[in-house]
Amino acid sequence: MTLTLPDDPALAGFPEDQLRLELACALYGSRGISRGLGAKLAGIDGETFEAELHRRGISNGYQTSDLAADLAALDSLIPS
Repeated sequence: MTLTLPDDPALAGFPEDQLRLELACALYGSRGISRGLGAKLAGIDGETFEAELHRRGISNGYQTSDLAADLAALDSLIPS
């Protein structure tokens, strides 16, 4: 895929790797792509991408209610 940006002086100062990271973080933050795909798009490993998301305050979306649902599902699978 090729992404063509406008030929604007304001964009000329951004290195390609920074633009890739910005795009990956924005798409992950809007739940458009997975964390793995975000790391691949940014050209970095998963740990580095996760650290960058944390630095930017972008959460993985896992909430307390998700934990409660996961624990209930596990309880139903494990006989008492």
